[in-house]
Formats: sequence, structure tokens, C-alpha cells
Amino acid sequence: MMLTADTVLTGRELLRPGWIEVCGTKVCAVGAGPPPRAVERALGAATVAPGFIDTHVHGGGGASFSTATTAETSTAVALHLRHGTTTLIASLVTAAPAELLREVSALADDVHAGLIAGIHLEGPWLAAERCGAHDPTLLRDPDSGEVDRVLAAGDGRIRMVTVAPERTGGLAAIERIVGAGVVAAIGHTEATYQQTRAAIAAGATVATHLFNAMRPIHHREPGPVVALLDDDRVTVELITDGVHVDAALYRHVNRSAGADRVSLMTDAIAAAGMADGSYRLGPLGVDVVSGRAHIAGTQTIAGSTVTMDQVFGFAVANSELPRDDALLLAVRQSSMNPARALGLPCPALADGATADLVVLDTDLRVTGVMAGGAWAVEPG
Repeated sequence: MMLTADTVLTGRELLRPGWIEVCGTKVCAVGAGPPPRAVERALGAATVAPGFIDTHVHGGGGASFSTATTAETSTAVALHLRHGTTTLIASLVTAAPAELLREVSALADDVHAGLIAGIHLEGPWLAAERCGAHDPTLLRDPDSGEVDRVLAAGDGRIRMVTVAPERTGGLAAIERIVGAGVVAAIGHTEATYQQTRAAIAAGATVATHLFNAMRPIHHREPGPVVALLDDDRVTVELITDGVHVDAALYRHVNRSAGADRVSLMTDAIAAAGMADGSYRLGPLGVDVVSGRAHIAGTQTIAGSTVTMDQVFGFAVANSELPRDDALLLAVRQSSMNPARALGLPCPALADGATADLVVLDTDLRVTGVMAGGAWAVEPG
């Protein structure tokens, strides 16, 4: 299949106009200017980009990954796929020990079946002071035995684990997680600057939603934010939904960390793609009003209701760069950087890559999605 579009963002460069040839499940050629043969699908005034990669998402379409059933997983994945997410890591919130093992084992089967690309454990080894939308009564120190049991239940399908490194056993847990070939992330933490640096030295390479549920910067104790931004080994997640971080902070982080160290993600819950109402995030009730999610009866933010096309659009609209440069940056941060941070296949539109792509109109709304060479959403 030969596709053409006014703009093609390969993940490495901008082609205007551009063409993409898809052979089966793979991209077999990409280029600028007139295509070398007859065109099967002329997309016109559209932008084609690599499919989005969401490495931190709890659900969508009314379904939650914490329920840990294939039906719920399929529903959430389908919702995010319609919005351009072709690779998804399912995030779990804090749960009691036996329930956590059940959830991990069930989702490991969904990874094996190809529904999701891996599992992210956001808890239970988090700081009570920064629990956010996690049940504080279930938070605990990372006991080595439990860490090993959870990793074994994942059977190699766990991609990332978030830890508050200041908890007793936190540094040892990070070393154990990294030693098992899993990415260790720092988040939901009250750690000092030095404790965070020690966690990075122990192998942590991701900051879980920078700023949110994290000790803030103080002029005499910089805390985790500064330590994470300072270190080139760390990829920092940002929820660019206009609720979790201000646009000025997005621009500041780009200047501070650089283009290749920022990973956009949604932190979406079951309410993503749904109407306002009552939902659940693990064991906690969540109220959604005007698209904003809070733990029921509180003002504590409980994830988001957005999809990756929305965080992508926010990043483009709120960049200080010219639009073409902002598009290139947002593609790197919504596809290339998340893949690199979690060791996923490179999503760039290039010869030999899996044919995962999203088609966007001039307002950056999704009008088509291809996954593995097949249209999941037909253009138009």
C-alpha cells in the first residue's frame, strides 16, 4: 500500500509532502516528494506520524486494568487505539499483596496475547506523604520477598516499576528490579535530592509524572525534581493535559532536560473517553467533573481522562518553538522517547519498522490509525 500526505513525520524528520509504502505489517520505504509508484491512499492535507506510545495508563472507555480481565483490557486498549495509541503499557495502582499478584498474573497473559506491550507497577512501594490516588493503608516497604514474587508473577512481562527510594529497602528494591531487566522509576516520593541521586546511581532511569505526587522544589532542599532533571540518564514523564502541569513548566522542562529526555503520557483512568460521573481507580472511588478526575469527596487529582492525541496536541500548542519544530518535538516525546525509555522497538517510520501510524487533520485530531499494517481506524 502506498500512502501520501502533505506532511509525514517519521520520528526523525519532517517530509513535506511525503509518502510511505507499507508491505504487509511493515514499512518498506519512506520518502519526500512524488511517490515512486501508484498511490492507493492519498491522505491530502493530513499529517502522518508514528503511532503514539503510552507508557503510563490505567484504563479507558469505562474499563480499568486493575480489574485484570481480558474483556476490560480489550475495552481500554480499543479506546486508546482509536485515539492513536498503537503501543500501550498497562499501569496498576497499589493493591494488597494477593490481589497484586492476581492482577500481575492476569495482565501477563494479556501481554502474551499481544493486547498490551507490558505492565507498569505504580505501587505499592510508594510514600504515604505523596500517595496521590493510592490507598495509603495499602502502601508498604519493598520487602525483597514480595518484590521477587511480583516479578515472578509477571513472567518477564513487567516493563517498569515505580518506587519511592526513601522507603526502607527502596534502594535494594531498585537494584533488584533493574537486575531483573525491568525499568525502575522514581515517583510518589518524599525523597531528598541526595536520596534521589542515590536511587539513580542504583539504576533508576525514569521519573514517574514529574512534579505530581513528588516533594516540591525548595531553595535549601532541591528534592527529587531537581535531581531527576539534572541527570542525563533519566527520562522524565509529563502529563501534558493542562491539569497536571502548567504549560510554562512543560517549556521549562524542555529547556532543562532537552528534547530526548521528556516522555509524554496520559495517566488515564477508566473515565478516559467517557462522560463525567463516578468511576474507580483500584480500590478508590473517583469523581469526574468537567473532565477532571478527583478521589471521591476530595480535591486530590486521580489520574486523567485524556488520550495521547490530546497530550500531543497540548505539547504542540504550548511549545515555544515554530510549529514544524514543535511537531517534531512532540513526535519524539510521544513515540520515540517512551519507546527508548522502556526498551520497546523503535517506532520511527522507516524501512523495516512495524507499520504503526496515526493520521491527524490540520487541527491534530485523529482521522486514521494503522496498527501492524492494518487500518484500525479508516482515514476519514
